[in-house]
Amino acid sequence: MSTTSTTENQTENLSVILTETAAREIRTIIEREELDASKVCLRVGVKGGGCSGFSYLLDLTETQKETDEVFEQHGIRIVCDPKSLLYLAGVTVDFRDELMGRGFVFNNPNATSTCGCGSSFRA
Repeated sequence: MSTTSTTENQTENLSVILTETAAREIRTIIEREELDASKVCLRVGVKGGGCSGFSYLLDLTETQKETDEVFEQHGIRIVCDPKSLLYLAGVTVDFRDELMGRGFVFNNPNATSTCGCGSSFRA
């Protein structure tokens, strides 16, 4: 394994991971909403609440705080506040379009339990 791969894997463990499928859907939303792709970024975070303790936040925004962690994957700039990153380090954000519904899904290795709808978790 090369040094670059090790560094990339270590970075992934400390960041939010966006799948190519999710990135493609985000680009589609940006185009459909006629947002400025050069300014907009994907904000990923958590807030207290939901049936399991924390709810996921996913938003397209042009606002980036000085304290935000910034990642770029598949051409999408991702921002996350440091407190949320404590719960989201290593989380994978994917997009599913299936018979039972379509939407963004989170695979969170930090979650000790999740609710049935998948939009909240307990750490």
